[in-house]
Amino acid sequence: MFRSRRVHEDEAWEGTVTAKSRSNPDGSNLYHYLKVTFTDGRTRKIRVDGSLWSSLNPGDQIVKRAGSDPAKK
Repeated sequence: MFRSRRVHEDEAWEGTVTAKSRSNPDGSNLYHYLKVTFTDGRTRKIRVDGSLWSSLNPGDQIVKRAGSDPAKK
């Protein structure tokens, strides 16, 4: 079953980037993913914009406020 990796606009969270990856599943679009460990211990793979992806490294802090895009903390 398909699982969405998009970040929803109404979500709010903080976490640490634990891994980065890229994928070209359909042969025409390149998607950028971050594996994030949230402050409560959960982990999730999320899809982000390429410019944010390139500015982050494992160990960096990331924050997502409701109504805005994820950003480096």
